[in-house]
This record gives sequence, structure tokens and C-alpha cells, in this order.
Amino acid sequence: MAFDVICEIEPPTRPDIRHVRHQIGVLAPVAHSFLIPDNHIGRATVSSIAVAHEVAAMGGRSIACLNSRDRNLLGFQRDMLTAAAYGVGEFLFVHGDKPTEGGRTGELTVRTMIEQARAMGERPGFTPPRIGVAAGLRPLPGWKRAADFVFAQMSFDVDALLRWRESAGITTPVYAGVLVLASAGMARRLAATIPDIDIPADLVQRVEADRRAGVEAACAQVAALRDSGAFDGVHLVTVSRYREVALLLEHVLA
Repeated sequence: MAFDVICEIEPPTRPDIRHVRHQIGVLAPVAHSFLIPDNHIGRATVSSIAVAHEVAAMGGRSIACLNSRDRNLLGFQRDMLTAAAYGVGEFLFVHGDKPTEGGRTGELTVRTMIEQARAMGERPGFTPPRIGVAAGLRPLPGWKRAADFVFAQMSFDVDALLRWRESAGITTPVYAGVLVLASAGMARRLAATIPDIDIPADLVQRVEADRRAGVEAACAQVAALRDSGAFDGVHLVTVSRYREVALLLEHVLA
């Protein structure tokens, strides 16, 4: 079975995509495709659709993330038209992180976005999109089971991911979330904002003593998930450590 590594790109918060291009170039040897976040962690960023188009221009595959937090129905339809015009046809629909300023539109949900995208995909001139959803390590509702693929929640616990995968009972592709822990400070921020994530204390200590420890742990987790045969791949968030990850992961997965 193929095992895909989907690397998340850090999107630009300024009108400059050179850093995006650099990430793509560095990660290309280990990445099957790239996930482009949408207004990452509640901050305004360059459109995920525009960045996905840039990935395609560099010869890569991409998944554009769209959140329901920032959109009303007309805005969502605009984005789907733009994506179709740019040839972007693969999406991850999410709720969206809490914004740093302002609030939510409150009009759309992930479920209604899926329904709208499916309906637009049936119109003349449109290609039906492939749509993925994010899932916590808990039973999946029926509407999420109808998605084309699933991104499982970030976890540092391989056994927990395997137990969830066995109990999920779905046949669509599933990608396990793997996060590079870059610092002890990052661990504290994650613990404060994502209550469902359990970060091993010994990993935090290792990262505090050696910044390479987070990269090594994430690459080892990717290898363990591949060797388990339970997942179709991983959604890998490298944060600022993408150079180190690319070097080590190419060796680990060889």
C-alpha cells in the first residue's frame, strides 16, 4: 500500500511567496503533496487557493484548506469558482482556529461547505472536487464518513492513533497527524490551546535539551505509522524545522 507524506506549508502573512517556494523546494524530495492552511492560527495569510496554484506551477500536488470561520455562502462560492479557474480541485474543509481579531461569520459549517461544494461540482464547467475533513480521535459522524479522505487529529501517541484507526471503520484514505515539537514553549502553548493533545513530558524535556529531538521524534513516528500499515499516510506539520525534517526523513523512509 502506498504511504503518502502530506507536508503542511507555512503560508505567508505578507505579500511575498518566496518563503513558500523555498519550503516546497526543500520538502519536495519527501513530500507526496502539500497542505496549504487557510488564515493559519487565526491570522490573515495569502489565500490557500493562490498558494495551491503556486505549488502546481512548481510541479507539486496540493490540498487547499478552507475554513468555515471566515466565510459566508457568497464568499465560499467565490472561492470555489476561483479554485476551479486555477485548476485547484482538492480541499480540506475545517472549522478554523479562533481568530486573533474579530469573530466568526457564523453562516457556514464544514458540513454545509461540503454540501455546497458537491452541488457546485455538478455544474457545467466544474470538475467534482475531492474533499477531506479533519477528525478527532473519537467516533466519526455519518456526514464525515462521506468525505473523500480524513485527516486524523495530531497526536504524539502512535498506539492511540492505531486504536482509533481500528475502531473508525472507514474505507476512505486516512492520514495521521504528526507534529514536530520545536520547543518547550511550543509544547506549553499547545497544551493551553488544544486540550485533547497529550504531549509526553519526556519528549518536552528532550526538546528542551536538544532542539533536534523534536525532529527525530516526528520522523520516527512517521516511520512507525508507515510500518503499521494502518494508515494511507501522514499529515506532517514541520513548523520551522522543515529543513531538518527533509534531511532526516529522506534517510528514515529510504
